[in-house]
Amino acid sequence: MLVVVAPGQGSQTPGFLTPWLEVPGFEDRLRWLSTVAGVDLVGHGTQSDADTIRDTAVAQPLLVGAGLVSLLSLFPHPSDAYAKIAAGSGHSVGEITAAVGAGVITAEQAMVFVRERGRAMAAASAVTPTGMTAVLGGDPDEVVAKAEAHGLTPANRNGAGQVVVAGTLEQLAAFAADPPEKARLRPLQVAGAFHTAHMAPAVRVLAQHARSIYVHSARLPVISNADGTVVHSGREVLARLVTQVSNPVRWDLCMQTMAEMGVTALLELPPAGTLTGLAKRALPGVETVSLSTPDDLPAAWDLIERHATQTHMSDSPTWRLLVSPAKGTFRLSVSSEVGDALVAGTAVGSVVNLRDEQPIVAAHGGTVVEWLVEDGDPVAPGQPIVRLHPEAVH
Repeated sequence: MLVVVAPGQGSQTPGFLTPWLEVPGFEDRLRWLSTVAGVDLVGHGTQSDADTIRDTAVAQPLLVGAGLVSLLSLFPHPSDAYAKIAAGSGHSVGEITAAVGAGVITAEQAMVFVRERGRAMAAASAVTPTGMTAVLGGDPDEVVAKAEAHGLTPANRNGAGQVVVAGTLEQLAAFAADPPEKARLRPLQVAGAFHTAHMAPAVRVLAQHARSIYVHSARLPVISNADGTVVHSGREVLARLVTQVSNPVRWDLCMQTMAEMGVTALLELPPAGTLTGLAKRALPGVETVSLSTPDDLPAAWDLIERHATQTHMSDSPTWRLLVSPAKGTFRLSVSSEVGDALVAGTAVGSVVNLRDEQPIVAAHGGTVVEWLVEDGDPVAPGQPIVRLHPEAVH
C-alpha cells in the first residue's frame, strides 16, 4: 500500500530543480505554472539564492509547482495514479499538491491559491517580528508544555522526536534561554510564525478566495495534516487548506494514520528528504523513496509497481461511497435499510476513538445500496462504510 507525500516550506534548496529541466516536458510545464502563478518558477528553482527562495511568496509556489510537475513525470496519464496510490498527504503547503493529486482542484487553481497563500502569509508575517525553532529530542509533552509556558505555539508536531515551536522573537529568545531537558534547538530560516494565530489575517484572505473555487470529490483519500483524518469531501479538503494556515501541523498523526491504514511504502516528491527521514524513524518497516532528482525516477517507478493498491474511492466518488475518516469504532446513527433514500447532509454515523468522535456525512445524498459495516464494528482509516446510488432524493 503506497502513500505519496509532498514536503513543506523549508525543504527547498538553491538549484534543486536544475537537473529536472533535462526531463522532456518538465520545463514547459513549469513555465506554464509560472505564468499562472505570476512567479518565475524556473528561474527561482535553478538560479535564485537561498535568501530569495526563503521568501514565503516565492517558496510556496515553487514547492507546489515542483511537486505538481514531478507528479506528471511519475504519471504522464494522471488517471493511472488512482489505480496505484492508496492515499496522498502533504506537510503544510504540500497539502495543496496532495489536493491536486487527489483530483480535488486543478493545477491551475492550486497555483493561484498558493500564490495568494504566500502573499497573505508574507503580509501577516510583516505585522509582528516572529519566527520558528525546531526542537530535536526531549520528551514531546515536556517540550510542548515548556513552549506554551513561554507563550509559544507547537506549530509542527512532526513525530520522531521533532517539534517546531513558533511565536514572537522575544518569546523564542526566552525559550532558548530556558530550553527543555535533553533537547537541541535549531532556529529555522523562515519569515514568520506559520501555523499559529499570527497567520489569522491570511486565513481571512484565503477564505474569501476559496469561495470562487469549484472542487471535485477526492479520487484518492487525503490524509489531513491538521489531525491525520482521512478526508474525501472536496469541499472539506479545500476548507482545511484555508484553516491549516493558522493551525498546527500534526504530521505525527498523519504517520499514525498511515500505520493504521497498513501503508507499506512512502514516496516523497521533490524537494524530497525531510518526510522520508521522519518516516524512517516513525514507520519502521515502511519502504521509502525520496524523489530528489530524475536519477531517482527508476527507483520510484519500481516502488510504485511493487506497492500499488487501488482504493475503493478511485472508482467511487463521495456521492457513491462513504469511508471512515479515522481508526475507531463505527456507531450507526440512522436506521436506513437497503433501498432507503438519504438526503444530502445526513449523518449516517460516526467513528469513535480515544481521541475524539468524527461524523460520517452523506454530502450528496443517495439511495442505500449496501451497508459494508455494522454498528460497533472496528474500522480503519479510509475503510468503506456504506455504498450509495446517486439517485435524486426528493
